[in-house]
Formats: sequence, C-alpha cells, structure tokens
Amino acid sequence: MSTSPKEPTLVFIPCFSGAPWSEEQLAPYGDVPKRTLRLPEGVSEIERYADFVENAIADLQDYLLVGDSFGANIALALATRRPRGLRALVLSGGFAANPVDSKPWKALMRMAAKACGPLYRQLTLRTHAHRLASPFDGEGQVPWSEARSRELFLANTPADSFGARVRAGLAADYVEVLGRVQVPTLILTPSHDVLIGENASKIMLAGIPGARELVLPRTGHMFRFSHPATYAAAVMDFLAAALPGSAALPVAGASAVPVTGAGADA
Repeated sequence: MSTSPKEPTLVFIPCFSGAPWSEEQLAPYGDVPKRTLRLPEGVSEIERYADFVENAIADLQDYLLVGDSFGANIALALATRRPRGLRALVLSGGFAANPVDSKPWKALMRMAAKACGPLYRQLTLRTHAHRLASPFDGEGQVPWSEARSRELFLANTPADSFGARVRAGLAADYVEVLGRVQVPTLILTPSHDVLIGENASKIMLAGIPGARELVLPRTGHMFRFSHPATYAAAVMDFLAAALPGSAALPVAGASAVPVTGAGADA
C-alpha cells in the first residue's frame, strides 16, 4: 500500500510590526499549504513569542518555519527547541543576538521603547523607518518607501508593543545554542541592511550546522515587502532542494523568478 507524500505547511512569522504576512506576500507561494499569524501585543521576551507560535501550530505534524527580521529571531528560538514536525528553517534579515553594537544606538533604542503618543508616532517611527530603508526599495515588484514602512507600524503596532519588542530584541541571545538547530536552514540576506548589519548572518551561518546563506542582490531589509516574488522564489528553491519529494513543493531550480546567490554560494 503506497502512501501519499506529505504536504508540509509553510508557517510565516511576522516582523517587528507584528502584522501577519499579507495576501500579496503569500501569493507567490501558490497552492503550498501556508499559515501566518499576528504577534501578540505587549510581550517583551522572545521565548514567550516562541511559546505563542508553538501553541498556534500545535495541530501541524509537518511544517517549515519562515521568519522575517524579528520573526526570524522567534523562529530561531523555536527551532532550538527541536520541535517535532519542524522540517526546515528560513531566517531572513534576522539575528541570533542583539545586532546593535553601538552604545549610543542601544541607549536610543531604550529611550524609543518608552515613547508614546505623538513622540512615538512622529519621532520613533520616522527614525525606525529610516533605519529600515535601502536604496533599492523602489526597484522591487512592490515599490517600497520610508513612508510605507511608517504606515505599516502606525496601522499595526501600538507604542507599548513596539517598546516591548525592543526590549525583547535587546535581550535576545541564542548564539551559544545555535548548534541545537538540526534541520536544513537558509539564511536569506538582503545586500543592504543598515539595521541588522553584516555580522548577524555570519554568526548564524557559523553556528547552525549545515546552514547556507543566500544574499539577494539589490535588496534591503524590507525585501519581503518590496520583492515578494524574488523572496518567495529563493525560499521555494531552497525548500525544493532541502526536502526533495515533498508534495506541493516545486522541483529545485524551477522557480519563475531568477535569484542570484552569494555568501555560501559565492
């Protein structure tokens, strides 16, 4: 008696805004089973976010985690627990530990975590949107801008949740437990990222067994928003190669959008 191939579910974990992935960002994955969620409000510990995700997908027996930015740190935290059913991991624009080395910036972030009202809306969010920006944001399938980043946070991120996530990010540190990740892992990196910097991906690449990195040229930290088709093609190519024979995943190399690799592929 033959058995049908499994159809792993792609679980998409949101960025710092907390907003679930949009239909526009999910559409390039076609008919692949997928699920996204909204991050809980006011949570200031990465482990508690990982608890939330783990509970939200407890019904899934076979899944893949795709975490973007702050969501990548949450996905990494969950992956270090070696949960049953996790088959692969994609971390984009993420980090294993707080990537901010500058003491002035750390101090500024702590101050931003306390902002509220007009100060939060006019100063904190404008500053954050500027840090998220890259020269390539307008070139993608969905032209992006600092104004659109600020609008994303205005619509989805209360000041107290912004502050709580700042505290969670500053305290996060999974560097010493990266070796616990035992599934195929892709570190998806934009070519320009002032917010996260270069060392974050290098640390994860060195610590996660068998991890590979793909640098998408002419993209910035908001590449999930500005380049959703390019981003999805990179994810699907990786999963097709890492999990051959899985139902609903394309044949490796069959994506419709060409993607150029760097980092481990250079």
